[in-house]
Amino acid sequence: MFTYDLAHWTTFAAAALALTLAPGPDLALIVAHTVKGGRRNGFAAMVGIWTGALGHVALAALGLSAVLAASATLFAAVKWLGAAYLIWIGLQSLRGGESAMRPATGGGSAWRIFRQGMLTDLLNPKVAIFFLAFLPQFVVEGAGPVWAQLALHGVLVVASAVFVEPPLILLGDRLAERLRGDGRATRWLERTLGGVLVGLGVKLALIEKP
Repeated sequence: MFTYDLAHWTTFAAAALALTLAPGPDLALIVAHTVKGGRRNGFAAMVGIWTGALGHVALAALGLSAVLAASATLFAAVKWLGAAYLIWIGLQSLRGGESAMRPATGGGSAWRIFRQGMLTDLLNPKVAIFFLAFLPQFVVEGAGPVWAQLALHGVLVVASAVFVEPPLILLGDRLAERLRGDGRATRWLERTLGGVLVGLGVKLALIEKP
């Protein structure tokens, strides 16, 4: 099982790393939480996003993402639910009423940010369509069950983020450390995070079914 040649792994590794390095909503959310609340919040958002992505990998391996891709009604429902969620938590941050957006001083904040990251990814139908389109390109006849090959490559795509996102969080935390000590700067950071979340929600709402 899982018998691939060197050319296969080289091509896949290059594609996975390129996807991880490409700017997108995941990186925006991680950076925004890091700058606002520090590395703890950044890592919580990162792990939440990874968890959501693994959920999409499981759906792709089981074939359920194909159902989402084929159904305009289901696609629209997931899209609007995800957009509404992002805009809601963004507005909460803009109003300063969301405790999860403040520097993590208790155990609950990191959990709420993890949950936000996970739901943000899970409620994005574009991620489901991406995995459905990307992963089958690396299925090799005779290398193993199709579902297992999809799952393997999906997990490896998510794992490739470990080379990019943790260093980015540590760097972002260090650069923003002084800003978080200033009350006025903190308020602007919170508003920036709210603006990022609202912007991601609007962008998701504008996505059209492929």
